[in-house]
Amino acid sequence: MNEERKIETEEVTGVPTPPRARVVPETTTETFERKRDYLAGFLSGEKEEEPKGGAGSDLQATVVEALKSIYDPEIPVDIYELGLIYNVEISEDGDATITMTLTTPHCPVAESLPQEVELRVLSVPGIRDAVVNLVWDPPWDPSKMSDEARLELGML
Repeated sequence: MNEERKIETEEVTGVPTPPRARVVPETTTETFERKRDYLAGFLSGEKEEEPKGGAGSDLQATVVEALKSIYDPEIPVDIYELGLIYNVEISEDGDATITMTLTTPHCPVAESLPQEVELRVLSVPGIRDAVVNLVWDPPWDPSKMSDEARLELGML
């Protein structure tokens, strides 16, 4: 009973990021489509046209509108107008890469907000995959807020 137990520890310098799951068509003619409401498309008998990707595209504008629907829980302003979104890149294939930050590293939603951004972007029709990069450089400061956000917070 009085055996001495030895605890071994291993120091790890980094963990490789696991590959993201993607559905790839088996043939070049096969494509995968996403519809917002399958019943509406079925009843109308029409195929809904999805926006095309790329910089400055309608798909990028739709993603930005989706990001504007996410509000900071402590400040009554959406995260896009607050200046937390640094970059929105959409590839021709519909892959979205969002570069964002938080107001502080100790933000209470540091774990949940990037996940919410990823889910909201993935809900946009035409987006195949979404990756959210959380960065701390350059750090956020109130100068990154839009005029609309400053007006809402009474800073103008």
